[in-house]
Amino acid sequence: MTQEYSKTTHHNSPEPIRGEEGAPIIGPTNPMREAQSRDRLAPPSTDNGTLPNLKWSFADCHNRLEPGGWARQTTGRELQIAQALNCVNMRLKAGAVRELHWHKPDEWGFVIKGRMRITAVDQDGHAFQDDMGEGDIWNFPGGIPHSLQGLEGDGSEFLLVFNDGNFNEDETFLVTDFLAHIPKEVLAKNFGVPESAFANLPKKELYIFQSEVPGPLAADRVVGAGPVPLTYSHRLMAQEPIRTKSGCARIVDSSNFPAAEMIAAGLVEVEPGGMRELHWHPNSDELQYYIEGEGRMTVYASGSAAQTFDYQAGDVGYVPKSMPHYIANTGMTRLRYLELWQSDHFSDVSLAQWLAFTPYELVKAHLNIDKSVLAKVSTQKTPVVGL
Repeated sequence: MTQEYSKTTHHNSPEPIRGEEGAPIIGPTNPMREAQSRDRLAPPSTDNGTLPNLKWSFADCHNRLEPGGWARQTTGRELQIAQALNCVNMRLKAGAVRELHWHKPDEWGFVIKGRMRITAVDQDGHAFQDDMGEGDIWNFPGGIPHSLQGLEGDGSEFLLVFNDGNFNEDETFLVTDFLAHIPKEVLAKNFGVPESAFANLPKKELYIFQSEVPGPLAADRVVGAGPVPLTYSHRLMAQEPIRTKSGCARIVDSSNFPAAEMIAAGLVEVEPGGMRELHWHPNSDELQYYIEGEGRMTVYASGSAAQTFDYQAGDVGYVPKSMPHYIANTGMTRLRYLELWQSDHFSDVSLAQWLAFTPYELVKAHLNIDKSVLAKVSTQKTPVVGL
């Protein structure tokens, strides 16, 4: 990194000072918060203009506490720029259930820690059940009813992503809330049983509730009209990544996980000193979720506008469609995060490849750089590069 950057990121008490510019804070200050956003306090000199906020921390979210777990969400209300995608961080203790429900948008999920069981039934009566572990993902298309349940041990913590930035997790279609608002005589006629069969229905939604830890998956199997045509789960960590000396990336979209027709994703790992290369996505906004480590991202928005943001585990980042950016590992340990797009396929444009595959004299006329700068650019994508 440049000397300018090291001065503003490794000082014990961050100050809004960059070289001869700025001045120490002499009024109220929040050192812990400022230490997490050093590049907002003392931006690099390459920053310019005004961009919307591109960072939000789940630590600032309202947390909905329920028997057996909790849920907190980052949407277009918390992070205004996030209009294409939003995300929910949810925790279920062992046996706890995210009740039977469905959504208008698709639901994409990633297991952060622990183990859980997912179930679903599609529009043709095909049934699905699977047990998920750390790094596994799932995708339920909009309207498909499903459930989530923590398994033996610590249960699970996971990330949910929806392809609608303003979708509200609190406005999910819930089976308990649904049936509480249907006359019992209608329910009786629907199932062909006496009204008394529904005397003990909950009078309000359960949302997350504590239940018994389920037994082996085989004992929980329900065949229904047969298995779903496309599996709703995917073993992301079993997928061979794109590796470089500075890290790796696992890309998943409808090409290798057909059920994910509306949301594509990448799990990126960056070693200390490495970075996700300069690139942009021509087909979608990008939502990021930081799992571990520390990162720094600069986003260029055209019109001479560019700003830099710092991220830690539990933070959400966002990049509007077609805006170039990089993500550098600024810590001493591995940086690991998710990238997500509102698309059925992954697509990014590499700055290095663009310049390397353009006639050199044309590039030189623009940038006045030597041909050797582009000599080592690979014809294959290298999403993570060294510094």
